[in-house]
Amino acid sequence: MRRAVVLLSGGLDSAVTLAVARSAGFEVHALSVDYGQRHARELDSARRVAAQVGAADHRTVALDLRVIGGSALTAPTAVPKDRSVAKMGTSIPATYVPARNTILLGIALGYAETLGAFDLYFGANALDYAGYPDCRPEFLQAFEALANVATRASVENLTRFRVHAPLLQLTKAQIVREGVRLGVDLGLTWSCYDPTPAGAPCGRCDACVLRAAGFAAANVHDPAAPGA
Repeated sequence: MRRAVVLLSGGLDSAVTLAVARSAGFEVHALSVDYGQRHARELDSARRVAAQVGAADHRTVALDLRVIGGSALTAPTAVPKDRSVAKMGTSIPATYVPARNTILLGIALGYAETLGAFDLYFGANALDYAGYPDCRPEFLQAFEALANVATRASVENLTRFRVHAPLLQLTKAQIVREGVRLGVDLGLTWSCYDPTPAGAPCGRCDACVLRAAGFAAANVHDPAAPGA
């Protein structure tokens, strides 16, 4: 069975991406990164999702990006709240983490080399996250090109790495429906950027708003919604 490395944050998109990779016939190796994010609660969700979906392995790498800061997720900066979905795509938000996805995919690439895997799965979504430059098709294409000139596995074995982003052009509602179709326990996933002191989703950050809108549009009950 071919192996694939899947970046798993514990959020809705990455959980569905993990299930997509597994349904494609891959032996999936889930990789999470503890980068000092204020919503580190997602890492617990990642562990649960990996087990529920049936990952062959799940590893968490510690890499503290709070050292460089520059984001509301890694520094004491306010997380944007109560924004409309339309407004979210108009500019790069304060929750953008400098170079995060480049770093995460780089770690996934290194892990893939050690496994003899040539497929990387990443839950990027260009429609809901148009404000993030490292979730766009151009970034994914550039990283794939980099992987195929920067690795011994590619240069010596003449086998190409592929970066898969199966959710790239899906709406959040379509992602929810795909998760349901694939049997993902969506109640295990975590989306909130700014949990309450009690550890509940805030219901107001961009991630919470997008999630709520997606479940509503899909006409699916969100078992992890605040007060659910």
